[in-house]
Amino acid sequence: MPHANGPVPVGDFVTGAIASITRLIRDQDLKPGDRLPAEAALSEQLQVSRTVIREALRSLAALRLVDLGAGKRPTVAQLDDASVALMIEHGVSTEQIDIQQIYDVRRTIEARTAALAALRRTEAEALLVLGHAQAMERAFGDPVEIMEHDLAFHIAIARASRNPVFALIIGAFQGVTRQTWPIGWKSRTNDDERRAMNALHVELAQAILAGDPQIAAALMNRHFDQSIKALLTAGLV
Repeated sequence: MPHANGPVPVGDFVTGAIASITRLIRDQDLKPGDRLPAEAALSEQLQVSRTVIREALRSLAALRLVDLGAGKRPTVAQLDDASVALMIEHGVSTEQIDIQQIYDVRRTIEARTAALAALRRTEAEALLVLGHAQAMERAFGDPVEIMEHDLAFHIAIARASRNPVFALIIGAFQGVTRQTWPIGWKSRTNDDERRAMNALHVELAQAILAGDPQIAAALMNRHFDQSIKALLTAGLV
């Protein structure tokens, strides 16, 4: 169909195909792993070229909404945090979002995840959280290992909250956290402060294991207050 000022740009067709494919997923109640129609079938159904369908599917794959495999029909993707993480990291690198804003959001969300984890976690989930906290203490001389357990600690809490949206959001912040964590660790003035940070993680894990949402939320808030203070000392926020 002609555009008001000439032929319709290919991008408009691709945008329309993206909307149609996502609507098809909803209308057919497709779940992760379910197959979509083949390119040829989508092209005929949506009345656009296979090139347009191919570009639409590539865009959806970049957003982690579909999975593409060579020679295979596209399938509905399992949600992950990659596309949200890319947006957040882009926002930071282009100075549309700053570290202070990220930590404000994380503090609010993670206090809630800690409280929900204390209420909803299984014993295995609570012990996993505690295991990461204790591993942080054991790895005191290896900041990289401590950071990895710290990141896993926060993801484990989010998953134990039984709200997948929290896990997606916390996971999406990990790219930025990998950049700020070493700075916060170094900005703590002595080993006593660093050991206290690790001990606070253990205390928080124990509150989750004990099923105490109020203490868990309070300890998570304290953790973020201390983290923000360390980043302020480093001049990062």
